[in-house]
Amino acid sequence: MKAAVLREVNVPLEVEEVQVDAPGPREVLIRTGASGVCHSDLHYVEGSYSIPKPAILGHEAAGIVEAVGEQVYYLKPGDTVIMCLSVFCGHCEFCLRGQPVLCTRTDVVRGADQAPRLRQDGQAITQMAQLGSYAEQMLVHENACVKVREDVPMDRLALIGCGATTGIGAVLNTAQVEPGSTVCVVGCGGVGLNCIQGAALAGALRIIAVDTVETKLTMAREFGATDVIDASSGDVVEKIRDLTDDGVDYSFEAIGLKQTAEQCYQMLRPGGTATVIGMIPEGTMIEIDAGGFLRRERKLQGSSMGSNRFRTDMPRYVEFYLQGRLKLDELVSQHMKLEQINEAFADMKGGNVARSVILFD
Repeated sequence: MKAAVLREVNVPLEVEEVQVDAPGPREVLIRTGASGVCHSDLHYVEGSYSIPKPAILGHEAAGIVEAVGEQVYYLKPGDTVIMCLSVFCGHCEFCLRGQPVLCTRTDVVRGADQAPRLRQDGQAITQMAQLGSYAEQMLVHENACVKVREDVPMDRLALIGCGATTGIGAVLNTAQVEPGSTVCVVGCGGVGLNCIQGAALAGALRIIAVDTVETKLTMAREFGATDVIDASSGDVVEKIRDLTDDGVDYSFEAIGLKQTAEQCYQMLRPGGTATVIGMIPEGTMIEIDAGGFLRRERKLQGSSMGSNRFRTDMPRYVEFYLQGRLKLDELVSQHMKLEQINEAFADMKGGNVARSVILFD
């Protein structure tokens, strides 16, 4: 199969031929239909996060089941599936207490004594998040997939696989935003826009969007923002306090920067909760004022993939989309081929797109 392979940090990905093993027990082979180009992948290209190389990146994907291994009963060839990087074992402590996103994942990967799922000239190739969707096929554990209806376009399904689940889930699952509350979303890319429409679904009374790009602020209004703030025009925290009189109940950081994470905490009203979604580089320390933290009962928390339970969450998001209550069409800025993956990263860095989606034949 063809796959875009990362061999060195800050070096363009190359489309190469890669060998795929046959599905083993509890594994499924997926023919990739579409893969969104997410900022998380760019972090690995630029070295903000590490991954064993050579590696195939990509994790926001949907496709069709081609073959299944032994002991697979949930899926069969021909099923339409959305992939999720929150592959779960189903029997560890976290899975059993309803937090599969925190699964220890001890038995969902092949052991060192087994043949690798992907290889090239005998060398193992890493699959990002046990998926690796910048490839024509994915060989994955069955618990990395959710079966969904067939009548939704692949590019829309792919976006549910990460951007929608991360943004909406952070609002509904992690922060549990209450109706009538005030919300601020800092960063209006793909995940931030999904935070905004998640806040609208939750019944937030006021949704404030913050970004430096005018086109993204315009999209934020289309996705449900009641107010927008251009972060390049002055102190964001001061502007939020002016708008709300005392700060917001909930804030969401959807960029991945130390400064904006600290701003999200500073803009909270007493008892408010700041949720960090963006992938802040490893080793970065976030600083908060201890007095305001203790006396004003503010909270700062992280959210991994929207604290999802994806086999129940994602089918619901599909239904929200079909009912017209979840915008996905508007998130797709452009379709591209696998060979254009580096162009997609460049467009993302330039702030020109909400989401680029790679389509496969």
